[in-house]
Amino acid sequence: MKLLPLLLLTCSSLTAQVPFQRIVNADREPGNWLTYSRTLDGQRFSPLTEINTSNVSRLKVKWAYQFPDPQNEVSPIVLDGIVYITGPNSASALDGQTGRTLWTWKRALPTDFRGIGFGHSSRGAAVLDDKLYVATLDGFLIALDLNSGAERWSAKVLDYKTGYSMTMAPLAIDGKVVVGVSGGEAGIRGFIDAYDAKTGTRAWRFRTIPAPGEPGHDTWAGDSWKTGGAPTWVTGAYDPQLKLVYWGVGNPAPDWNGDVRQGDNLYSCSLVALDADTGKLRWYFQFTPHDTHDWDSAHIPVLFDSTVNGVKRKLVAVANRNAFYYVLDRVTGEYLSGRQYAKQTWAKGLDSNGRPILSGNAEPVKEGVLVWPNANGATVWFSPSYSPATGYFYVAVREIGSRYFKRDTPYKPGMEFMGGGEEELPADDSWGAIRALQAETGELRWEFKLHSPPWAGVMSTAGGLVFSGSDEGNFYALDAQTGKPLWDFQTGSAIAANPVSFTIDGHQCIAIAADRVLYVFGL
Repeated sequence: MKLLPLLLLTCSSLTAQVPFQRIVNADREPGNWLTYSRTLDGQRFSPLTEINTSNVSRLKVKWAYQFPDPQNEVSPIVLDGIVYITGPNSASALDGQTGRTLWTWKRALPTDFRGIGFGHSSRGAAVLDDKLYVATLDGFLIALDLNSGAERWSAKVLDYKTGYSMTMAPLAIDGKVVVGVSGGEAGIRGFIDAYDAKTGTRAWRFRTIPAPGEPGHDTWAGDSWKTGGAPTWVTGAYDPQLKLVYWGVGNPAPDWNGDVRQGDNLYSCSLVALDADTGKLRWYFQFTPHDTHDWDSAHIPVLFDSTVNGVKRKLVAVANRNAFYYVLDRVTGEYLSGRQYAKQTWAKGLDSNGRPILSGNAEPVKEGVLVWPNANGATVWFSPSYSPATGYFYVAVREIGSRYFKRDTPYKPGMEFMGGGEEELPADDSWGAIRALQAETGELRWEFKLHSPPWAGVMSTAGGLVFSGSDEGNFYALDAQTGKPLWDFQTGSAIAANPVSFTIDGHQCIAIAADRVLYVFGL
């Protein structure tokens, strides 16, 4: 496959360098946004305070950039006044003052590429040293020169013809770039890869479905492990002190028919903690054993430190698609607490180990069964946020149920392998919210209701604000303490992206992608 760099403008004055310690110490330069969640801990919190509760009502559009493709879900990287964005098999560098394009790179998408279970989107890039790293839909990890957009190396990660793809933003850690894969609805066998950041040589691979002889293999009946899904859709988090990579794993395949894959189906619907040097599994926690509702656990894990029962602990929190919020010890994986945060009808609760206590009437059947949440609830891939200023975990919530149906589906390489389907309730019976949860326990602190289930993430700031977007196209700011609405802007398109914040010429900006447009706001 020929690679097609389109260098519209090489800006020779750029001398970008991002050694790993800059990313580790991101709070020392809050005007930059150096990784997918700004910091490696996944908090999506900005320490900037120029835009705050007293003046957010004065936010105006500074500039807007028109994407060449629709349905953009990108979370930009911002480095020393340059905004780096991605699209389907493309990347661009923009002048942060004006939005002017500095360079663009594009890779032609194969004509036979399908994309089973997802759209043609890219959620962002990673940066390390002098390179920008982009994951392509057709299965390549590409290293681009930060200053020119010239391609430095490419590594083939997967074969898209069997249903694999990559839509997530890579995660750059010390000397390595980590990527996950999409395609669970095609019966792939999921994995997480790490590549040498300088050469593109694969350093390690962790398979999310154990092979014969490996721990957990006995949780898959027969040969179901070979086509069991468990994709790794979304960017993970990293603890540089523990040297652990935390990554969420998607649902097993086929999605709605578990008859052919009896067992817990490890490590689907789990959070895995991997040794950054070797990719070896340190620990795991499975949220939904033997999932039959497509409740991916492909969420951004949020790392924070706090006191639990009088003891200071290193924690990881996940607001899960199955409607429960979990807090684990991120050193050991020990379950500490869990609480329902959205409507659900499939479980009576969680036991002392965090395992769900099933209600007994939620399994998909041929005639259909009504269950909350639906396959795209209670939250999905978009980012939550944790504010160390309030101690709250903010999450965009989708309140929607579905009738789940089961049927037999034979596996065919590169084809849908779902084992049934779902019928969502009418739009009038669904709604959404931004919810603030006490981070250590999941207790509800406030709620801001939305007309429809959202598809946009949240960002909290030291200015006392929470930013997010709606399906109706409103980009808005809430008071982080109370949830009171303080400002909104109608973008004209549904928002399916995560906000970021940075500085240009010393002044704070807020950015959001809304379909075909990247908007940048300032006072």
